[in-house]
Amino acid sequence: MKTDIGYAHKSGKTVYTVPEAFQETRTLRPEQVALRTVGGTQQITWREYGERVQSIAAGLAGLGVGPGDTVGIMLTNRPEFNLVDTAALHLGATPFSIYNTSSSEQITHLFTNAANKVVVTEQVFLDKVTGAGVELAHIILVDGPAAGTITLAEVEANPAADFDFDAAWRAVKPDDLATLIYTSGTTGPSKGVEVSHRNVIAQIIALVNGPLPVGLDDRSVSYLPAAHVADRISCHAINLITGVQVTTVPDPREVAAALPDARPTTFFGVPRVWQKIKVGIEGKLAAEPSGVKKALANWAIETGKAAARADLAGRSRGPVLAVQHKVAEALVLSKLRHAMGLDALSVPASGAAPIPPETLEYFIGLGFPMSEVWGMSETTGVGTFTEKDKPRPGSVGRPVDGLELRLDTDGEVLVRGPIVTRGYRNMPEQTAEAIDDDGWLHTGDVGTLDPDGYLRIVDRKKELIINEAGKNIAPSNVENAVKAVSSLVGQVVAIGDAKPYIAALIVLDPDVAALRAKEFDATDADVATLATRKEILDEVRAAVQAGNVKLSRVEQIKRFTIIGAIWEPGGDELTPKMSLKRAPIATKYAAEIEALYAKEPSDKVVNVK
Repeated sequence: MKTDIGYAHKSGKTVYTVPEAFQETRTLRPEQVALRTVGGTQQITWREYGERVQSIAAGLAGLGVGPGDTVGIMLTNRPEFNLVDTAALHLGATPFSIYNTSSSEQITHLFTNAANKVVVTEQVFLDKVTGAGVELAHIILVDGPAAGTITLAEVEANPAADFDFDAAWRAVKPDDLATLIYTSGTTGPSKGVEVSHRNVIAQIIALVNGPLPVGLDDRSVSYLPAAHVADRISCHAINLITGVQVTTVPDPREVAAALPDARPTTFFGVPRVWQKIKVGIEGKLAAEPSGVKKALANWAIETGKAAARADLAGRSRGPVLAVQHKVAEALVLSKLRHAMGLDALSVPASGAAPIPPETLEYFIGLGFPMSEVWGMSETTGVGTFTEKDKPRPGSVGRPVDGLELRLDTDGEVLVRGPIVTRGYRNMPEQTAEAIDDDGWLHTGDVGTLDPDGYLRIVDRKKELIINEAGKNIAPSNVENAVKAVSSLVGQVVAIGDAKPYIAALIVLDPDVAALRAKEFDATDADVATLATRKEILDEVRAAVQAGNVKLSRVEQIKRFTIIGAIWEPGGDELTPKMSLKRAPIATKYAAEIEALYAKEPSDKVVNVK
């Protein structure tokens, strides 16, 4: 029997479903802005939010959408996503999102599994949706008319007759599905993780009592795909339940530029986002014409990092460093945070993949109290977190309240609790494989536990490299060691299963490569050409050598090759959340990998051209 989980809402009422929570939230500060776009070109108050949700829900009901139905959503990050998704929830329906990078073939799989008859999308994605070849009753466009579709305005203008909105949302039960989160599909067809209202409420309780204590006075930025559990729960759902304001950013590549406008108090980024922000800072400093200002800024950043290293090691800063840091904070660091739009940021978090300790140290040095989190779609988001005032590089912290965690005999992380999914949609065999009879979710991650219960993730169980000597090697440990050294290195893929040594495929960060190109007057060169330049090769080789110093002998990269291509999220090599698709990479770059093992390695790190 499930425990009764409710959220003690700020209104004073305990709520058990997302629609219940939203109906309470919208009454607290009705004229406060709930949703906005960058620059404030579109602003929706809580009162307006409630009115639009009711009118969209009535219109969807007029199209036949009701309890238990699924509604597909393929939109960029824009207020219409929040409006449509919330309206569907009020009908007892199950809205789910599709990654914008999905192909028609991938959409076919999703629509077949979800069995949705309605999809809400934009004109730019219309060909992909229709190309999926799945019969749909209605395609709704939010940005104007097109043949064979209806507009969102038309939906709202044609409500169901005698529609009882209050009765509809009050009929929603805690165990009803709130959404489906489709996994990225690194090892096969994506699975639809079933997330109930009970799961969502439990996750918000865990977040508010743990890493994300937010409310009506807080601000966040929605830029990650809504198909990713991070945006759907820690941005969209938490907005509905706690009242945090959301600024939507339609192009995730523009998030850094949007921060000075949004001025978030909470911001979640996958490690690559934090690394991109770091690259942006370094790029601006490199372009600073004043040598004095550049030197001062670099000194201040290094001073911040020195203070962070002392704090992380539990050492005293000492009188000299303490004074230096006070000066650095007053003259540079505080102004830098303001220029970035992050001066009000109180809850910065990183997750979805291991963040290199050096990157964590860098941002702590800038004055950001970073929390590192770990979780999955199957845990409705965050499962563990480090307290922001107790960072521990390399650890993802302790379990959120209400979550049990233990390690299996082989080190696999097992979790159990109210945030854990009941299973995968229409996939009983995969569900039985993931969740045992006692309710433990087998996460697929291998970890270790510190004496005080803090979790450290070693790697994905199925991704561990076992070399020809039988030694287990975590590829992410090897990859992060190199990426932490040089921002020029965008991606590293460690190779070595059943091989005598570790080799690597390396991909350049295109933005940093462009900056380097300016330094040696090669601005017209593409990434493929830059990958052959001696200047680039020397920096990559130096990064590999420096990374190797941090690794055991068996983990060290002996040979590497630079792939002269750009790897885009959602492409052949990366999932939309920028995880490596290791099996497809191994197939696509089989010739390059074969060349890495064509000769015995020398004592020096060798690049295979």
